Parts: sequence; structure tokens; C-alpha cells
Amino acid sequence: MKILLVEDDRVLGESLEEYLKLEHFETLWLWDERKLPNVLNIYEFDVIVIDLMLNYSRGEDLITFIREKGIKTPILILTAKKRVEDKETCFLRGADDYLTKPFEPKELVLRLSALSKRKHIDSFINIGDISINIDTKIILKGSKEIKLSKTAWDLLTLFVKRKGEIIDKETILNYVWGGKAVGEEVIRAYIKELRKVLPEGTIQNYKGRGYKLS
Repeated sequence: MKILLVEDDRVLGESLEEYLKLEHFETLWLWDERKLPNVLNIYEFDVIVIDLMLNYSRGEDLITFIREKGIKTPILILTAKKRVEDKETCFLRGADDYLTKPFEPKELVLRLSALSKRKHIDSFINIGDISINIDTKIILKGSKEIKLSKTAWDLLTLFVKRKGEIIDKETILNYVWGGKAVGEEVIRAYIKELRKVLPEGTIQNYKGRGYKLS
């Protein structure tokens, strides 16, 4: 599970990042929320965690920004603000959950897990005679289950989440390989693995631009 943590408190941010990683959450911590637009253009997340009181922005405005970009990723607010009015504002702007400080780290983990499952409710698609569920990691051709490598699954998950969009190489590298430099031939090998499973023409190559799942 990939988590984006937007928190300007360096001590809390660092400790949460370490704790979430120990709980097997892949976590990207932003202590400067001004980097958020660029990060959202590059990475895909399962849940976004936002503090309301930041150095340069209001957390409420970040919720609005994310939703106006058409990003449907669940948003959890993590804040010391406890007024009902503050909660109402966040939920009206598109937040999915609200946790007040101080809090038990275990509760945060439980809420993140629940939000991630909610996000994946719609992660089921049919392409021809192929059925794909990226939540359960099951792909069926008719009634027969087809096995994929972990890397191919990560790549397919990205394609399903961004179905109909052209996905460039940088986005693929960041999502599948965590930004690690990987040769074009490696990407093509996993594209080939997926093409063997999916109906012909499902994954299209746009030279110099990227790939698209149709």
C-alpha cells in the first residue's frame, strides 16, 4: 500500500514515516506541501494523509485542489483541530476520514487499511473475456485463473487505475520500480507479459509518449 503523508512537523512526520514503513506501508513524506502538485503528477497513492495546519497552505485548500484535479484517492485528515465545524468543512471538500491528535498509531494503521479497501471496491474490470480484480490480485480468463509475476501485477494495477490515459515512462518507473533506473527493454518485457494475457490491442504503444490500456 502506498501512502502520501503531508505533515510539516518534522518530528511527527519522521516518526510516522518510520512507523508506517515498519507496518509495511510504502510511505512518501512531504514536509513542504508546496511540492504536492508535482508529486501527484508523478506518483499514484492508495491513501493521502494531510495535516490541516501547514506552513504555506491550509489543509482544507489541499483537499479542494486534489479533488478538482479529478483525483479520487481517499484522503485522511490528521490534525489537532477538533471542532465539528472543521470536520464538516473537510468532509464537504472531499475528505474521507478525520483523525484528531493525539492519536494511537495503531488506530491510524487501521483507518488507512479501511480506506484502502474502500478505494479498491471499484478495482474490478472486464476486458473481453478477461476479468481483473487488482484488489484480490486475481485475473481470470473465463473460469481459469492466470498467474502473473509481482512486477507485472504492479504494472497492470497502474494501467487499470489509469485506464484510458497515456502513461509515460517516468510514471511507470516511479510506480512499479520506485523510481529506480530501469532500461526500456525491461519495461517492454513486462508489457509483453501482459499482452500475452490481455486481448490483442488492449495495451497500445504511443511512441515517445508511453502506453495506454484501452
